[in-house]
Amino acid sequence: MSKALIIGCGGVAQVGIHKCCQNSEVFDEIMIASRTLSKCERVAESLKGKTTTKIHTRKIDASNYDEVVALIKEFKPDIVMHLGMAFHNLVIMDACLECKVHYLDAAAYEPENTEDPAWRAVFDKRVQEKGFLTLFEYSWQWAYREKFKEAGIVGLLGCGFDPGVTQAYCAYALKHEFDSIDYIDILDCNGGDHGYPFATNFNPELNLREVSVPGSYWEDGKYITVPSLSIHKKYDFDEVGEKDMYLLYHEEIESIVENIPGLKRVRFFMTFGQSYIDHMNCLRNVGMLSTKPIEFEGREIVPIKLLKALLPDPASLGPRTKGKTNIGCIFHGTKDGKPKDFYIYNVCDHEASYKEVGSQAVSYTTGVPAMCAAMLVLNGTYNKPGVYTLEELDPDPFMDLLCKWGLPHKVSYKPVLVD
Repeated sequence: MSKALIIGCGGVAQVGIHKCCQNSEVFDEIMIASRTLSKCERVAESLKGKTTTKIHTRKIDASNYDEVVALIKEFKPDIVMHLGMAFHNLVIMDACLECKVHYLDAAAYEPENTEDPAWRAVFDKRVQEKGFLTLFEYSWQWAYREKFKEAGIVGLLGCGFDPGVTQAYCAYALKHEFDSIDYIDILDCNGGDHGYPFATNFNPELNLREVSVPGSYWEDGKYITVPSLSIHKKYDFDEVGEKDMYLLYHEEIESIVENIPGLKRVRFFMTFGQSYIDHMNCLRNVGMLSTKPIEFEGREIVPIKLLKALLPDPASLGPRTKGKTNIGCIFHGTKDGKPKDFYIYNVCDHEASYKEVGSQAVSYTTGVPAMCAAMLVLNGTYNKPGVYTLEELDPDPFMDLLCKWGLPHKVSYKPVLVD
């Protein structure tokens, strides 16, 4: 029986909250904390009579270290599940260190203000050292490894689907299917239709920055950077159909390269419709994706924050979205001296997700793994102090829980390769 502090109350957090409440034997008490208290209270009210988990709510500014520390000390959770904005990862990790409490998040840290001189100096150095232009990467959080070990606490990074499950798929493939892996292609397909001319399936500030920056992949010992959306492929996804997909940089590439030996290439592809690309390019061209404040009618505003306020809330897309997602990894390597291909993936239905937890499949595929990973920390399966990404840990118990809690996987030994 454990207590979890869940920071955030957007689409992903709401799924995580529902799944924790379905798993009351482990999560007997939770606190939902967010900048908008009314959202927390609505979720808590919706779960009344449906769970034996005791639910508390609290307003919090997750960027304020003192507030986070004070709440942890008051509630005394066994784990902090940060399912809100990745901008706040470091603040919350610092608070967990102060209070010696386990930590988990769903995405790598990135700065809210990419014009900040201190961050920019580190970023420029990373570009020189590694050669990729990502705004989100693990070095900031990997710097906590020794601190977490010394404190005797666990920090799990990127415990959504991608990152998260895709890294567990890599560990599973290496453990069960291959002697060595040469190539990995991570494919993220969202075949859902929400009916809006333009909307993002998760937080617009993160989504639009992720897509609009240059793409990078790792090949032959180095990162190769290409213009945004310049590498385009078509792929026929099981239960979804043929979709256009584009090469992006994604944070799990960095950790997979660190932890899966002998790789020759790792790439990440995501599907987009032409309407999404046209809208994004137009918004980028007129400066609406900028994080640099501008003066407007005597007030300072950040363009991308204004855009976020104008776009549909991703958490509101659930009742409108139809179709399925298909996310997985294609591997090529050797087994017993012979070449081998292997594809492992999950298909998730938007309408079924909404029926179960009131959220669409993009949130579902992120919130479910977060609950499963937290459970493994709490029950002692993932109990080695330090900071980890999921390909560093035994994938079997995690994947068993995914199957039990709503994200079963499928496999193919004769996949169509991307090239």
